[in-house]
Amino acid sequence: MKFLRKLAMGVRQLFKDENFLYGIHKVENLVSKVLSIALIIVILFSLFDLVMILSIDLIATEATGFFSKTLIEIFGMFLNILIALELLENITAYLRRHIVQVELVVVTALIAVARKIIIFDPKQYDKIDLIALAIASLALSASYWLIRRMNQHK
Repeated sequence: MKFLRKLAMGVRQLFKDENFLYGIHKVENLVSKVLSIALIIVILFSLFDLVMILSIDLIATEATGFFSKTLIEIFGMFLNILIALELLENITAYLRRHIVQVELVVVTALIAVARKIIIFDPKQYDKIDLIALAIASLALSASYWLIRRMNQHK
């Protein structure tokens, strides 16, 4: 019976607001660190893949052109790595300040939309998809401008 009372007291202590918020904070930090490590692994493998593709294309001598992949596909791979680095920067900023920096998130989204526009294949998608990308780009650009303006006035 004494054991159950101690257990109940311990559970009550865990669910007090201050202790509960502290626990949530610790879980958020742990998840952020695990995501950072996973993202670093993804970045390294993506970088290795890009270097291998470029090396093979530069060494191989084909009469069809300099690269076996189109330049657009190679740019897409570069931008994928850049987006992953921006995501890592978002997580790092969160771990430093424990706030989500909206400006970084919007910049990351802008890079992702720009990547999609750069690698856009009009044969594969409808015109409405390009219009949607243009609207997303415009909305993100306006958001970025507003955020920058608000940050400058602080």
